[in-house]
Amino acid sequence: MDVKRPEENLVDIRGLVKVYPPATRALDGIDLGIKAGRIFALLGPNGAGKTTLVRVLTTQLRPTAGQASIFGLDVVRKAAEVRALIGYVPQEMSVWTDITGYENLLIYAKIYGLPAAVRKKQVWEALESMGLAGFAKALVKTYSGGMIRRLEVACALLIKPKIMFLDEPTIGLDPAARKAVWEKILTFKKEFGTTVFFNTHYMDEADLYSDEIAIIDRGRLVKLGTAEELKHSIKRDVIRVGLGTGSSAGEKVLARLRALRSVTGAGLADSELTVAVGDAESALPAVIDVLRDEGLPIIRISAEKPTLDDVFLAYAGSSLQSGPDLREVRSVRRQIRQG
Repeated sequence: MDVKRPEENLVDIRGLVKVYPPATRALDGIDLGIKAGRIFALLGPNGAGKTTLVRVLTTQLRPTAGQASIFGLDVVRKAAEVRALIGYVPQEMSVWTDITGYENLLIYAKIYGLPAAVRKKQVWEALESMGLAGFAKALVKTYSGGMIRRLEVACALLIKPKIMFLDEPTIGLDPAARKAVWEKILTFKKEFGTTVFFNTHYMDEADLYSDEIAIIDRGRLVKLGTAEELKHSIKRDVIRVGLGTGSSAGEKVLARLRALRSVTGAGLADSELTVAVGDAESALPAVIDVLRDEGLPIIRISAEKPTLDDVFLAYAGSSLQSGPDLREVRSVRRQIRQG
């Protein structure tokens, strides 16, 4: 298909609004541009609007107001043409486990309307690109979680899309499987120049693989930039305090810390207290005084420069550690594989 590419952005979003009845504003005036050939990460807590935005861009949902285009094609008025250019890997399981990997891809090839003359060739190319050619004839229920995710990516790569949308591409996978999935995605991107748009709860993925990151909260984009730009933007140090098991730190402690003049943010996750400050050296005594006054056992304490998770804490007011329950995700995927 001959597509006219916009001079500036491959994806162009202007004033995008999505309201779910009766009055849930999932997207609240999104303005965003993404250049071709980039890897773009979207970060946000549960319910922030990440998946809604992806589903609008992949033509599954109609926006309430505003507009979005891909390669200059409006995602509502030119939905069929947009679908011919994009690949999409949803967060939910999108392959059949009681048939083989090859059969899954063959079904998708027919769904995508690939000509019969090239169908088998492109199926094998997709399997090879994801390192699955040796498992093509095995039932998917015998695959590991990482292999299943690579198979789902392979299905989306069948048409060699101009842009890939990945909704939590490695959720529930162990670190080795996550790395393997990303290595295959990056290899495909390098070979075909594909643009990648992904949502994630893993800060390290956004930090390592993205060219640009947007933080979304309550349907609005609150910050945009490269990982380094975002880290530098908050201009603060971070004090991390490891608390003893069973400590009773809660909202009262966080409120007292946030009330300190030198503190700009505070959060608690898995017995680790994170306190954002302008200058760690001058703020540390006051922070320790609050913790001692509350009778909290301090196991370790350190001061360091901000990470991407600290950036998220600053702009979205929470930590992505409070994301989906990965144990539940792994359990569901394990049950699906077992039939």
